[in-house]
Amino acid sequence: MDFPDLAGRTGGFRHGAPHDVVVGGDGARVVFRRSAGRFDAAASLWVLDVAGGVEQQVAPGPVERFGADRDATVAAYAIDGRLFRADLRTGDVEAVATAEPVIDPCPDPAGVSIGYVTPGDCLRIAGPDGTDELLAGEPAGSSWRDPGGVRWGVTDPAGREFGRRRGWWWSPDGAQVLATRTAGSVSLHLLDLDGGWVDVHWDRETYPYLVDVQWADGGTPLITVLRRLQQHGLVLSVDPRTGETQVHAELADARWVEPIPGTPRHLPDGRVLVGGELAHDGFDARCLFADGSLLTPPTLYIRRVIGVVPRADLIVEATEGDPSTRDIFRVRASLGGGGATATRLGPARPAAVGGDVLVIGDEVRRGDEVVHQLRSYAEPLPYFPQPILARVTDRRLPAAVLYPPDHVDGTRLPVLLTFGDGPGRQQVTRDAAGWQERAWWAGCGFAVVSVDPRGTPGVAPSFEKAVHRRLADVVLGDVLDALQDLTGKHPDLDLARVAAHGTGLGGWLAGLAVTRRAEEVRCGVARDPITDWHDVPVAFAERYLGRASDAPEMYAHHALAPDLPHPALLVSAGAGLDAELTFIRELLA
Repeated sequence: MDFPDLAGRTGGFRHGAPHDVVVGGDGARVVFRRSAGRFDAAASLWVLDVAGGVEQQVAPGPVERFGADRDATVAAYAIDGRLFRADLRTGDVEAVATAEPVIDPCPDPAGVSIGYVTPGDCLRIAGPDGTDELLAGEPAGSSWRDPGGVRWGVTDPAGREFGRRRGWWWSPDGAQVLATRTAGSVSLHLLDLDGGWVDVHWDRETYPYLVDVQWADGGTPLITVLRRLQQHGLVLSVDPRTGETQVHAELADARWVEPIPGTPRHLPDGRVLVGGELAHDGFDARCLFADGSLLTPPTLYIRRVIGVVPRADLIVEATEGDPSTRDIFRVRASLGGGGATATRLGPARPAAVGGDVLVIGDEVRRGDEVVHQLRSYAEPLPYFPQPILARVTDRRLPAAVLYPPDHVDGTRLPVLLTFGDGPGRQQVTRDAAGWQERAWWAGCGFAVVSVDPRGTPGVAPSFEKAVHRRLADVVLGDVLDALQDLTGKHPDLDLARVAAHGTGLGGWLAGLAVTRRAEEVRCGVARDPITDWHDVPVAFAERYLGRASDAPEMYAHHALAPDLPHPALLVSAGAGLDAELTFIRELLA
């Protein structure tokens, strides 16, 4: 069976659909990227005039990244290292001469100057009068490509593990830039455009991880820092004149702190929004707080904060009840009685907020009204699978079974047990896009079984963190217990013919299932598996296992390498689906 071309499903969107959406702060314009279809990876840049309902192409592409000013009147983008400035009101585009190739360009909030990072890991500013000056950088040859090199304005590996995608930020008035400097450890600095600068002061030895930086209108910079073992963190406000910091909130958990994307941030009334957990009076929830007051109902598991709309209401992505679903909610954040309330707006899709305009997927909303539908050239998904979802075992583990489309009840089927991308990634969802490859395996005659064991987000904080210091044992035990439990309602699952499949850390788990639970899992495929946790990014590894120097036996217990090669495990690095299918069929025969 041929596997359909799914190249159009990458990075959380299908090519041809609007993505990377930015809404101007006044709600007048929406900027986004869009390609011509599934086979076109060269996304162009577009702008929507919300009042007129007119979409206009700004740049034909390929535009990989762009930045916009506060009200989306100016956009900056790079093509093949060349910098361009676009007036989003008139559609005029001009090339901007720069001293070096351009990466990650962004205009200041007023759209006057454009900052960018160079391939040599320096930070430069292209001014309105044709100037292009170095703002921060080290001597040539000292970049990250050299061991011990220095990088300015670039995300460090630990920052990426925590979801931080940037390494520099404009001040609201455009007079300063807040930038990271990475040279073994990460520091943060306030840089004046006229050449002055101050260091941001915090105890970097105790709190080495810079998790998040927010600097928006009307507030001082807010940063989140964590201890190395991630069990304690601080939300700090930064004095932009002196670089001194003040503790605004403490974050603590006996296992690890899990910051909520989009926090901390200032609310329009001056309060600071932070993410946290509610674990008393029978509640086990991931919530939002403003200066210590609970803002979100404890029935919501908050995934991320998208933005703030008029009347200080929050737009969030969250799960309510069923962990297989994600939705967009409007949460009342204004002061007053009545308790925390949330209104569901629809299924979760890429979303952005600006002024009184909210974009969800291709819908542009003003208040409760959809005022425009962004055009999409995305082609339909190849498959529309219908997995059967359930909660199984006494731990109520989310699980799903996908049968071949021509399955006849009473026909015993080999089982493909999928581990996906590994710990921390949900598999049991109602998103059809996430089931495309699994639908192919079902079409090849397998009953595909997916389980979200403890350690997976979406259920509750205690469920997610139960794997602390015992990841492999908890995950394998949960998945195989769930498989046994599923046979009660799915008697066609042939537990004498079970194969495992996973990628990366999911490949590691598939390998452990084959090598350590051979009586239950006969064979498997591990795509690009992690075989030694010393090779995993330190921030990720220590979150689950602790320091390698403190617990060498823990790292040894979680290593797959000593069990390789193994005759029942195909370690695949681009072998292809046909080769994986042949291997599994031969060993299950």
